[in-house]
Amino acid sequence: QVQLVESGGGLVQPGGSLRLSCAASGSIFSANAMGWYRQAPGKQRESVAKITSDGSTIYADSVKGRFTISRDNAKMTVYLQMNSLKPEDTAVYYCNAVLQLRLGGLNAAYWGQGTQVTVSS
Repeated sequence: QVQLVESGGGLVQPGGSLRLSCAASGSIFSANAMGWYRQAPGKQRESVAKITSDGSTIYADSVKGRFTISRDNAKMTVYLQMNSLKPEDTAVYYCNAVLQLRLGGLNAAYWGQGTQVTVSS
């Protein structure tokens, strides 16, 4: 059973910081691209940041310069350091990972259960 388990969400004041973590567990051969998405109430889910297996990154314009994505391949874990948080960053944040479960197998996308981030004074 493959799982993505997220942690690190919570309530923070504007200008504050949070660090999200997402660990992949189960019988996994390799983790390819990993990333974070978010969904605010009444809005569509949007991509926040992505990182490839070799460390290349891409960010949404709205978070560039404030958020940093990183990963630990040995732990199959992806992180999202969020600084200078704004009320508009409030959303449920979801981890996404493209995983290969066996050598020569197909890549498939998996999702975490989501973690709430609330930015409010």
